[in-house]
Amino acid sequence: MRRALLSVSDKVGLVEFAQTLVSQDFEIVSTGGTLAALAAAGISAIPIEEVTHFPEMLDGRVKTLNPRVFGGILARRNNPDHLQTLQEHVIAPIDLVCVNLYPFAKTIAQADVTLTTATEQIDIGGPSLIRAAAKNYQDVLVVCDPADYDQVSQSLIEHTDDLLFRKHLAAKVFHHTAHYDAIIANYLTDEAKPETLTLTYQRKQALRYGENPQQTATFYQADQPVPFSIAAAKQLHGKPLSYNNIKDADAGLGLIREYEEPTVVALKHMNPCGIGTAADLTTAWDKCYAADSMSIFGGIIVLNRPVDLATATKMHHLFLEIIIAPSFDNDAYDVLAKKKNLRLLTVDFTSSQAPEADEVLSVRGGLLRQEPDTVVDDPANFKVVSHAQPTDEQLRAVTFGLKAIKFVKSNAIVVNSATQTLGIGPGQMNRIDAVKIAVGKAETQPDFNQAVLISDAFFPMDDCVEYAAQHGIKVIAEPGGSIRDNDSIAMANAYGVALIFTGNRHFRH
Repeated sequence: MRRALLSVSDKVGLVEFAQTLVSQDFEIVSTGGTLAALAAAGISAIPIEEVTHFPEMLDGRVKTLNPRVFGGILARRNNPDHLQTLQEHVIAPIDLVCVNLYPFAKTIAQADVTLTTATEQIDIGGPSLIRAAAKNYQDVLVVCDPADYDQVSQSLIEHTDDLLFRKHLAAKVFHHTAHYDAIIANYLTDEAKPETLTLTYQRKQALRYGENPQQTATFYQADQPVPFSIAAAKQLHGKPLSYNNIKDADAGLGLIREYEEPTVVALKHMNPCGIGTAADLTTAWDKCYAADSMSIFGGIIVLNRPVDLATATKMHHLFLEIIIAPSFDNDAYDVLAKKKNLRLLTVDFTSSQAPEADEVLSVRGGLLRQEPDTVVDDPANFKVVSHAQPTDEQLRAVTFGLKAIKFVKSNAIVVNSATQTLGIGPGQMNRIDAVKIAVGKAETQPDFNQAVLISDAFFPMDDCVEYAAQHGIKVIAEPGGSIRDNDSIAMANAYGVALIFTGNRHFRH
Protein backbone atom coordinates (compact mmCIF):
# COMPACT_ATOMS: atom_id res chain seq x y z
CA MET A 1 0.00 0.00 0.00
CA ARG A 2 1.00 3.60 -0.54
CA ARG A 3 1.41 5.68 2.60
CA ALA A 4 0.05 9.18 3.26
CA LEU A 5 0.98 11.46 6.14
CA LEU A 6 -1.83 13.75 7.27
CA SER A 7 -1.26 16.46 9.88
CA VAL A 8 -3.45 19.53 9.50
CA SER A 9 -4.39 22.51 11.58
CA ASP A 10 -7.39 23.34 9.37
CA LYS A 11 -9.73 20.34 9.47
CA VAL A 12 -12.05 21.58 6.70
CA GLY A 13 -12.48 18.81 4.12
CA LEU A 14 -10.11 16.50 5.97
CA VAL A 15 -12.45 13.56 6.41
CA GLU A 16 -13.64 13.50 2.80
CA PHE A 17 -10.06 13.73 1.53
CA ALA A 18 -8.93 10.92 3.82
CA GLN A 19 -11.81 8.75 2.63
CA THR A 20 -10.63 9.24 -0.94
CA LEU A 21 -7.10 8.25 0.04
CA VAL A 22 -8.36 5.07 1.70
CA SER A 23 -10.40 4.23 -1.39
CA GLN A 24 -7.21 4.59 -3.45
CA ASP A 25 -5.32 2.10 -1.24
CA PHE A 26 -3.40 4.54 0.92
CA GLU A 27 -2.66 3.76 4.52
CA ILE A 28 -2.70 6.89 6.64
CA VAL A 29 -0.21 8.07 9.23
CA SER A 30 -1.40 10.94 11.39
CA THR A 31 -0.73 13.11 14.42
CA GLY A 32 -2.56 14.58 17.42
CA GLY A 33 -5.76 16.42 16.58
CA THR A 34 -5.80 15.14 13.01
CA LEU A 35 -5.61 11.55 14.24
CA ALA A 36 -8.51 12.21 16.63
CA ALA A 37 -10.63 13.78 13.89
CA LEU A 38 -10.05 10.80 11.61
CA ALA A 39 -10.84 8.34 14.39
CA ALA A 40 -14.09 10.19 15.16
CA ALA A 41 -15.06 9.71 11.50
CA GLY A 42 -14.24 5.99 11.63
CA ILE A 43 -11.11 6.28 9.50
CA SER A 44 -8.23 4.10 10.60
CA ALA A 45 -4.83 5.78 10.87
CA ILE A 46 -1.41 4.90 12.24
CA PRO A 47 -0.27 7.17 15.09
CA ILE A 48 2.97 8.96 14.28
CA GLU A 49 4.59 7.42 17.37
CA GLU A 50 4.37 3.98 15.77
CA VAL A 51 6.43 5.29 12.85
CA THR A 52 9.01 7.28 14.78
CA HIS A 53 9.25 4.86 17.74
CA PHE A 54 9.37 8.00 19.80
CA PRO A 55 6.61 9.83 21.70
CA GLU A 56 5.47 13.35 20.98
CA MET A 57 7.30 15.64 23.38
CA LEU A 58 7.66 19.25 24.57
CA ASP A 59 3.91 19.89 24.39
CA GLY A 60 3.80 18.63 20.82
CA ARG A 61 6.67 20.81 19.61
CA VAL A 62 8.49 17.66 18.51
CA LYS A 63 6.57 14.84 16.89
CA THR A 64 7.41 14.49 13.18
CA LEU A 65 11.04 15.69 13.18
CA ASN A 66 12.47 12.20 12.86
CA PRO A 67 14.56 10.30 10.24
CA ARG A 68 11.85 7.62 10.00
CA VAL A 69 9.52 10.33 8.69
CA PHE A 70 11.87 12.46 6.63
CA GLY A 71 13.71 9.44 5.25
CA GLY A 72 10.39 8.12 3.98
CA ILE A 73 9.64 11.44 2.30
CA LEU A 74 13.04 12.37 0.86
CA ALA A 75 14.19 9.00 -0.50
CA ARG A 76 14.43 9.03 -4.30
CA ARG A 77 12.54 6.03 -5.62
CA ASN A 78 14.86 5.72 -8.64
CA ASN A 79 17.99 5.66 -6.47
CA PRO A 80 18.93 2.09 -5.39
CA ASP A 81 21.14 3.38 -2.57
CA HIS A 82 18.25 5.38 -1.12
CA LEU A 83 15.95 2.38 -1.27
CA GLN A 84 18.59 0.16 0.29
CA THR A 85 18.95 2.65 3.15
CA LEU A 86 15.22 2.63 3.77
CA GLN A 87 15.24 -1.16 3.86
CA GLU A 88 18.19 -1.30 6.25
CA HIS A 89 16.49 1.05 8.69
CA VAL A 90 12.99 -0.38 8.22
CA ILE A 91 11.59 2.92 6.93
CA ALA A 92 8.43 2.86 4.81
CA PRO A 93 8.28 5.37 1.93
CA ILE A 94 5.74 8.15 2.31
CA ASP A 95 4.01 8.87 -0.98
CA LEU A 96 1.71 11.76 -0.07
CA VAL A 97 2.10 14.52 2.50
CA CYS A 98 -0.94 16.60 3.45
CA VAL A 99 -0.07 19.32 5.95
CA ASN A 100 -1.32 22.82 6.61
CA LEU A 101 0.34 25.09 9.10
CA TYR A 102 -0.45 26.55 12.48
CA PRO A 103 -2.65 29.67 12.03
CA PHE A 104 -0.01 32.28 12.81
CA ALA A 105 -1.65 35.05 10.76
CA LYS A 106 -5.04 34.54 12.43
CA THR A 107 -3.38 34.50 15.83
CA ILE A 108 -1.60 37.84 15.44
CA ALA A 109 -4.77 39.40 14.03
CA GLN A 110 -6.33 39.12 17.50
CA ALA A 111 -6.27 42.44 19.29
CA ASP A 112 -5.07 41.04 22.63
CA VAL A 113 -2.45 38.60 21.33
CA THR A 114 0.80 38.42 23.28
CA LEU A 115 4.24 37.73 21.89
CA THR A 116 4.32 34.41 23.78
CA THR A 117 1.02 33.30 22.29
CA ALA A 118 2.11 34.34 18.82
CA THR A 119 5.43 32.51 18.93
CA GLU A 120 3.70 29.32 20.05
CA GLN A 121 1.87 29.42 16.73
CA ILE A 122 5.09 29.33 14.70
CA ASP A 123 4.99 25.95 12.99
CA ILE A 124 8.30 24.09 12.77
CA GLY A 125 7.52 20.53 11.75
CA GLY A 126 4.81 21.45 9.26
CA PRO A 127 6.95 23.63 6.97
CA SER A 128 9.74 21.05 7.18
CA LEU A 129 7.41 18.25 6.09
CA ILE A 130 5.91 20.02 3.10
CA ARG A 131 9.25 21.46 2.00
CA ALA A 132 10.77 17.98 2.06
CA ALA A 133 7.85 16.58 0.07
CA ALA A 134 8.01 19.48 -2.39
CA LYS A 135 11.73 18.92 -2.91
CA ASN A 136 10.99 15.31 -3.80
CA TYR A 137 7.85 16.10 -5.82
CA GLN A 138 8.71 13.56 -8.52
CA ASP A 139 7.93 10.83 -6.00
CA VAL A 140 5.75 12.51 -3.39
CA LEU A 141 2.45 14.33 -3.81
CA VAL A 142 2.30 17.31 -1.47
CA VAL A 143 -0.87 19.12 -0.44
CA CYS A 144 -0.72 22.27 1.69
CA ASP A 145 -4.08 23.86 0.89
CA PRO A 146 -7.53 22.35 1.59
CA ALA A 147 -8.74 24.10 -1.56
CA ASP A 148 -6.69 21.55 -3.53
CA TYR A 149 -8.26 18.44 -1.98
CA ASP A 150 -10.83 17.94 -4.72
CA GLN A 151 -8.33 18.33 -7.56
CA VAL A 152 -5.81 16.01 -5.89
CA SER A 153 -8.54 13.44 -5.20
CA GLN A 154 -9.63 13.54 -8.83
CA SER A 155 -6.05 13.15 -10.03
CA LEU A 156 -5.58 10.08 -7.85
CA ILE A 157 -8.81 8.50 -9.02
CA GLU A 158 -8.10 9.23 -12.69
CA HIS A 159 -4.33 8.61 -12.44
CA THR A 160 -3.51 12.08 -13.78
CA ASP A 161 -1.04 13.06 -11.05
CA ASP A 162 1.76 13.57 -13.55
CA LEU A 163 5.01 15.47 -13.02
CA LEU A 164 3.56 18.77 -14.20
CA PHE A 165 0.76 18.55 -11.65
CA ARG A 166 3.18 17.50 -8.90
CA LYS A 167 5.50 20.38 -9.78
CA HIS A 168 2.58 22.80 -9.54
CA LEU A 169 1.78 21.55 -6.03
CA ALA A 170 5.45 21.74 -5.06
CA ALA A 171 5.75 25.33 -6.22
CA LYS A 172 2.65 26.19 -4.22
CA VAL A 173 4.36 24.82 -1.11
CA PHE A 174 7.36 27.10 -1.46
CA HIS A 175 5.12 30.10 -2.10
CA HIS A 176 3.13 29.09 0.98
CA THR A 177 6.11 28.67 3.31
CA ALA A 178 7.76 31.84 2.03
CA HIS A 179 4.52 33.73 2.71
CA TYR A 180 4.25 32.14 6.14
CA ASP A 181 7.83 32.97 7.07
CA ALA A 182 7.50 36.53 5.80
CA ILE A 183 4.52 37.16 8.07
CA ILE A 184 6.48 35.84 11.04
CA ALA A 185 9.60 37.82 10.15
CA ASN A 186 7.66 41.06 9.78
CA TYR A 187 5.82 40.46 13.05
CA LEU A 188 9.05 39.92 14.96
CA THR A 189 11.03 42.72 13.29
CA ASP A 190 11.43 45.93 15.28
CA GLU A 191 13.86 47.66 12.93
CA ALA A 192 12.50 50.50 10.83
CA LYS A 193 14.96 49.72 8.04
CA PRO A 194 15.81 46.00 8.11
CA GLU A 195 18.71 44.88 5.96
CA THR A 196 16.44 42.40 4.18
CA LEU A 197 12.90 43.47 3.30
CA THR A 198 10.50 40.58 2.81
CA LEU A 199 7.03 41.51 1.58
CA THR A 200 4.21 39.08 0.98
CA TYR A 201 0.77 39.51 -0.56
CA GLN A 202 -2.13 37.31 -1.60
CA ARG A 203 -3.97 37.56 -4.88
CA LYS A 204 -7.29 39.29 -4.32
CA GLN A 205 -8.52 39.91 -7.84
CA ALA A 206 -7.46 39.31 -11.42
CA LEU A 207 -8.12 42.58 -13.23
CA ARG A 208 -9.43 42.92 -16.78
CA TYR A 209 -6.33 44.93 -17.68
CA GLY A 210 -3.91 47.47 -16.21
CA GLU A 211 -3.60 51.19 -16.87
CA ASN A 212 -4.27 50.46 -20.55
CA PRO A 213 -6.02 47.53 -22.30
CA GLN A 214 -2.72 46.14 -23.60
CA GLN A 215 -1.39 45.69 -20.04
CA THR A 216 -2.27 42.75 -17.81
CA ALA A 217 -2.73 43.40 -14.08
CA THR A 218 -3.57 41.73 -10.78
CA PHE A 219 -4.63 43.14 -7.43
CA TYR A 220 -2.77 41.64 -4.47
CA GLN A 221 -3.64 42.37 -0.87
CA ALA A 222 -1.67 42.20 2.35
CA ASP A 223 -2.25 39.09 4.42
CA GLN A 224 -3.99 41.30 6.96
CA PRO A 225 -5.19 44.40 5.10
CA VAL A 226 -5.91 47.31 7.40
CA PRO A 227 -9.65 47.99 7.74
CA PHE A 228 -9.37 51.49 6.25
CA SER A 229 -8.20 50.37 2.82
CA ILE A 230 -9.47 49.45 -0.61
CA ALA A 231 -8.22 45.90 -0.04
CA ALA A 232 -10.63 45.60 2.91
CA ALA A 233 -13.49 47.56 1.32
CA LYS A 234 -16.87 45.92 0.77
CA GLN A 235 -18.32 46.42 -2.69
CA LEU A 236 -22.09 46.66 -2.47
CA HIS A 237 -22.90 47.32 -6.11
CA GLY A 238 -21.47 47.77 -9.58
CA LYS A 239 -18.97 46.13 -11.86
CA PRO A 240 -15.53 45.02 -10.62
CA LEU A 241 -12.89 47.62 -9.86
CA SER A 242 -10.27 48.31 -12.48
CA TYR A 243 -6.55 48.98 -12.00
CA ASN A 244 -7.05 52.73 -12.31
CA ASN A 245 -10.13 52.62 -10.05
CA ILE A 246 -8.06 51.02 -7.30
CA LYS A 247 -5.29 53.60 -7.53
CA ASP A 248 -7.75 56.51 -7.56
CA ALA A 249 -9.77 55.07 -4.69
CA ASP A 250 -6.66 54.54 -2.62
CA ALA A 251 -5.62 58.16 -3.18
CA GLY A 252 -9.10 59.25 -2.15
CA LEU A 253 -8.89 57.39 1.15
CA GLY A 254 -5.53 58.97 1.88
CA LEU A 255 -7.00 62.41 1.28
CA ILE A 256 -10.29 62.03 3.14
CA ARG A 257 -8.56 60.94 6.34
CA GLU A 258 -7.06 64.44 6.59
CA TYR A 259 -10.48 65.99 7.33
CA GLU A 260 -12.61 65.61 10.45
CA GLU A 261 -15.64 67.68 9.44
CA PRO A 262 -18.27 66.28 7.04
CA THR A 263 -16.23 66.21 3.84
CA VAL A 264 -16.60 65.12 0.23
CA VAL A 265 -13.64 64.72 -2.10
CA ALA A 266 -13.66 64.08 -5.84
CA LEU A 267 -10.64 62.66 -7.67
CA LYS A 268 -9.56 62.15 -11.25
CA HIS A 269 -6.33 60.38 -12.17
CA MET A 270 -5.13 60.35 -8.53
CA ASN A 271 -5.50 64.13 -8.23
CA PRO A 272 -8.29 65.81 -6.28
CA CYS A 273 -10.49 67.96 -8.48
CA GLY A 274 -12.80 69.10 -5.70
CA ILE A 275 -12.93 69.11 -1.90
CA GLY A 276 -15.73 70.52 0.21
CA THR A 277 -16.37 70.59 3.96
CA ALA A 278 -19.46 71.82 5.78
CA ALA A 279 -21.64 71.20 8.81
CA ASP A 280 -23.64 68.62 6.85
CA LEU A 281 -22.80 66.19 4.06
CA THR A 282 -25.16 67.60 1.43
CA THR A 283 -23.62 71.06 1.71
CA ALA A 284 -20.16 69.52 1.62
CA TRP A 285 -21.17 67.78 -1.62
CA ASP A 286 -22.38 71.08 -3.07
CA LYS A 287 -19.02 72.66 -2.33
CA CYS A 288 -17.09 69.72 -3.75
CA TYR A 289 -19.16 69.74 -6.94
CA ALA A 290 -18.91 73.51 -7.38
CA ALA A 291 -15.13 73.33 -7.00
CA ASP A 292 -14.85 71.80 -10.48
CA SER A 293 -18.16 70.76 -11.99
CA MET A 294 -16.47 69.76 -15.23
CA SER A 295 -13.64 67.54 -13.98
CA ILE A 296 -15.86 65.67 -11.54
CA PHE A 297 -17.51 63.92 -14.53
CA GLY A 298 -16.43 60.27 -14.39
CA GLY A 299 -14.71 60.85 -11.04
CA ILE A 300 -14.18 58.97 -7.82
CA ILE A 301 -16.16 60.31 -4.83
CA VAL A 302 -15.22 59.67 -1.20
CA LEU A 303 -17.41 60.84 1.68
CA ASN A 304 -16.56 60.54 5.37
CA ARG A 305 -20.15 60.35 6.59
CA PRO A 306 -22.98 57.88 5.81
CA VAL A 307 -24.63 58.82 2.52
CA ASP A 308 -28.17 60.13 2.98
CA LEU A 309 -30.95 60.41 0.42
CA ALA A 310 -30.47 64.10 -0.28
CA THR A 311 -26.78 63.69 -1.07
CA ALA A 312 -27.38 60.50 -3.06
CA THR A 313 -30.04 62.22 -5.18
CA LYS A 314 -27.58 64.95 -6.16
CA MET A 315 -24.84 62.45 -7.00
CA HIS A 316 -27.26 60.29 -8.99
CA HIS A 317 -27.57 62.95 -11.70
CA LEU A 318 -23.86 62.66 -12.58
CA PHE A 319 -21.78 60.01 -14.27
CA LEU A 320 -19.47 58.77 -11.51
CA GLU A 321 -17.18 55.74 -11.43
CA ILE A 322 -17.09 54.98 -7.70
CA ILE A 323 -18.64 56.26 -4.48
CA ILE A 324 -16.94 55.30 -1.22
CA ALA A 325 -18.43 56.01 2.21
CA PRO A 326 -18.72 54.51 5.69
CA SER A 327 -22.25 53.37 4.77
CA PHE A 328 -25.30 54.17 2.64
CA ASP A 329 -28.78 54.77 4.02
CA ASN A 330 -31.20 52.26 2.48
CA ASP A 331 -33.09 54.86 0.43
CA ALA A 332 -29.80 56.45 -0.67
CA TYR A 333 -28.51 53.07 -1.82
CA ASP A 334 -31.72 52.41 -3.75
CA VAL A 335 -31.27 55.65 -5.68
CA LEU A 336 -27.62 55.11 -6.51
CA ALA A 337 -27.98 51.41 -7.33
CA LYS A 338 -30.25 52.28 -10.24
CA LYS A 339 -27.04 52.78 -12.21
CA LYS A 340 -25.85 49.23 -12.75
CA ASN A 341 -22.21 50.08 -13.40
CA LEU A 342 -21.73 52.56 -10.54
CA ARG A 343 -19.47 50.99 -7.95
CA LEU A 344 -20.61 51.53 -4.36
CA LEU A 345 -18.08 50.66 -1.66
CA THR A 346 -18.03 50.88 2.11
CA VAL A 347 -14.87 51.22 4.18
CA ASP A 348 -14.35 51.10 7.94
CA PHE A 349 -13.79 54.78 8.75
CA THR A 350 -13.47 54.07 12.48
CA SER A 351 -9.85 53.10 11.83
CA SER A 352 -9.05 55.97 9.44
CA GLN A 353 -6.72 57.60 11.96
CA ALA A 354 -4.70 54.46 12.67
CA PRO A 355 -0.97 54.79 11.89
CA GLU A 356 -0.27 54.45 8.18
CA ALA A 357 2.02 51.73 6.86
CA ASP A 358 5.09 52.66 4.83
CA GLU A 359 4.56 53.34 1.15
CA VAL A 360 6.23 50.95 -1.30
CA LEU A 361 6.86 51.72 -4.97
CA SER A 362 8.37 49.37 -7.52
CA VAL A 363 11.19 50.59 -9.76
CA ARG A 364 13.19 48.64 -12.30
CA GLY A 365 15.43 46.28 -10.38
CA GLY A 366 14.12 47.15 -6.94
CA LEU A 367 11.67 49.14 -4.90
CA LEU A 368 11.49 52.30 -2.83
CA ARG A 369 10.05 52.36 0.66
CA GLN A 370 9.21 55.47 2.65
CA GLU A 371 7.07 56.53 5.57
CA PRO A 372 3.92 58.37 4.44
CA ASP A 373 3.66 62.15 4.57
CA THR A 374 1.53 62.38 7.71
CA VAL A 375 2.96 65.64 9.04
CA VAL A 376 0.34 68.04 10.36
CA ASP A 377 1.02 71.65 9.37
CA ASP A 378 0.48 73.61 12.57
CA PRO A 379 -0.16 77.37 12.21
CA ALA A 380 1.79 77.83 15.44
CA ASN A 381 4.89 76.86 13.46
CA PHE A 382 4.21 79.13 10.50
CA LYS A 383 6.50 82.06 9.80
CA VAL A 384 4.89 85.11 8.26
CA VAL A 385 7.72 86.72 6.29
CA SER A 386 5.79 89.60 4.71
CA HIS A 387 4.62 92.92 6.09
CA ALA A 388 1.00 91.93 5.54
CA GLN A 389 -0.44 89.53 8.11
CA PRO A 390 -3.11 86.84 7.49
CA THR A 391 -6.40 86.90 9.37
CA ASP A 392 -7.58 83.97 11.47
CA GLU A 393 -10.00 82.98 8.71
CA GLN A 394 -7.21 83.06 6.15
CA LEU A 395 -5.08 80.86 8.40
CA ARG A 396 -7.99 78.41 8.55
CA ALA A 397 -8.01 78.39 4.77
CA VAL A 398 -4.26 77.79 4.65
CA THR A 399 -4.64 74.79 6.98
CA PHE A 400 -7.44 73.42 4.76
CA GLY A 401 -5.33 73.80 1.62
CA LEU A 402 -2.24 72.21 3.16
CA LYS A 403 -4.25 69.05 3.80
CA ALA A 404 -5.24 68.94 0.14
CA ILE A 405 -1.85 69.80 -1.36
CA LYS A 406 -0.27 66.60 -0.01
CA PHE A 407 -2.40 64.63 -2.48
CA VAL A 408 -1.87 66.73 -5.61
CA LYS A 409 0.84 65.67 -8.03
CA SER A 410 3.87 67.98 -8.17
CA ASN A 411 4.39 70.69 -9.18
CA ALA A 412 1.20 71.40 -7.27
CA ILE A 413 -0.79 74.52 -6.49
CA VAL A 414 -4.12 74.68 -4.64
CA VAL A 415 -6.30 77.77 -4.40
CA ASN A 416 -9.00 77.44 -1.77
CA SER A 417 -11.20 79.00 0.86
CA ALA A 418 -11.52 77.65 4.39
CA THR A 419 -14.10 75.05 3.30
CA GLN A 420 -13.63 74.44 -0.41
CA THR A 421 -11.04 74.06 -3.13
CA LEU A 422 -11.49 76.69 -5.84
CA GLY A 423 -8.78 75.74 -8.29
CA ILE A 424 -6.10 73.04 -8.46
CA GLY A 425 -3.03 73.06 -10.69
CA PRO A 426 -1.43 69.59 -10.65
CA GLY A 427 1.57 67.88 -12.17
CA GLN A 428 3.17 70.71 -14.13
CA MET A 429 6.82 70.74 -15.13
CA ASN A 430 7.20 74.32 -13.91
CA ARG A 431 5.53 76.02 -10.98
CA ILE A 432 4.28 79.12 -12.77
CA ASP A 433 2.14 76.99 -15.09
CA ALA A 434 0.64 75.24 -12.07
CA VAL A 435 -0.16 78.65 -10.57
CA LYS A 436 -1.81 79.80 -13.79
CA ILE A 437 -3.99 76.67 -13.97
CA ALA A 438 -5.11 76.87 -10.33
CA VAL A 439 -5.73 80.63 -10.34
CA GLY A 440 -7.47 80.44 -13.70
CA LYS A 441 -9.98 77.92 -12.35
CA ALA A 442 -10.40 79.76 -9.05
CA GLU A 443 -11.07 83.16 -10.60
CA THR A 444 -14.44 81.96 -11.85
CA GLN A 445 -15.61 80.93 -8.36
CA PRO A 446 -17.96 83.13 -6.29
CA ASP A 447 -15.73 82.79 -3.20
CA PHE A 448 -12.52 83.83 -4.95
CA ASN A 449 -12.29 86.93 -2.73
CA GLN A 450 -11.68 84.50 0.18
CA ALA A 451 -8.98 82.55 -1.65
CA VAL A 452 -5.54 81.64 -0.43
CA LEU A 453 -2.88 79.98 -2.56
CA ILE A 454 -0.90 76.94 -1.37
CA SER A 455 2.27 75.62 -3.01
CA ASP A 456 3.65 72.15 -2.26
CA ALA A 457 7.27 73.40 -2.58
CA PHE A 458 9.11 76.69 -2.52
CA PHE A 459 8.97 79.23 -5.33
CA PRO A 460 12.26 79.20 -7.26
CA MET A 461 11.70 82.82 -8.29
CA ASP A 462 9.22 85.64 -7.67
CA ASP A 463 7.07 85.19 -10.81
CA CYS A 464 4.56 82.93 -9.04
CA VAL A 465 3.95 85.48 -6.30
CA GLU A 466 3.65 88.27 -8.87
CA TYR A 467 1.14 86.39 -11.04
CA ALA A 468 -0.98 85.36 -8.07
CA ALA A 469 -0.99 88.87 -6.63
CA GLN A 470 -1.90 90.44 -9.98
CA HIS A 471 -4.93 88.14 -10.13
CA GLY A 472 -6.27 88.96 -6.68
CA ILE A 473 -4.63 86.45 -4.32
CA LYS A 474 -4.03 88.05 -0.91
CA VAL A 475 -2.43 85.14 1.03
CA ILE A 476 0.19 82.65 -0.14
CA ALA A 477 1.63 79.70 1.81
CA GLU A 478 4.74 77.81 0.74
CA PRO A 479 7.51 75.91 2.54
CA GLY A 480 10.27 78.47 1.98
CA GLY A 481 13.88 77.47 1.60
CA SER A 482 14.74 78.81 -1.87
CA ILE A 483 17.99 80.69 -2.38
CA ARG A 484 15.74 83.38 -3.88
CA ASP A 485 13.22 83.56 -1.04
CA ASN A 486 14.01 87.26 -0.57
CA ASP A 487 12.80 87.96 -4.10
CA SER A 488 9.44 86.35 -3.34
CA ILE A 489 9.21 88.22 -0.04
CA ALA A 490 9.93 91.52 -1.75
CA MET A 491 7.29 90.81 -4.40
CA ALA A 492 4.73 89.97 -1.74
CA ASN A 493 5.47 93.21 0.06
CA ALA A 494 5.19 95.15 -3.20
CA TYR A 495 1.62 93.86 -3.68
CA GLY A 496 0.57 93.75 -0.03
CA VAL A 497 0.31 89.96 -0.02
CA ALA A 498 0.69 87.95 3.20
CA LEU A 499 3.41 85.38 2.55
CA ILE A 500 3.67 82.41 4.94
CA PHE A 501 6.55 79.97 5.16
CA THR A 502 5.20 76.68 6.52
CA GLY A 503 8.54 74.86 6.77
CA ASN A 504 7.15 71.62 5.29
CA ARG A 505 7.45 70.51 1.68
CA HIS A 506 4.74 68.22 0.30
CA PHE A 507 6.02 66.82 -3.00
CA ARG A 508 3.97 63.99 -4.52
CA HIS A 509 5.63 62.60 -7.63
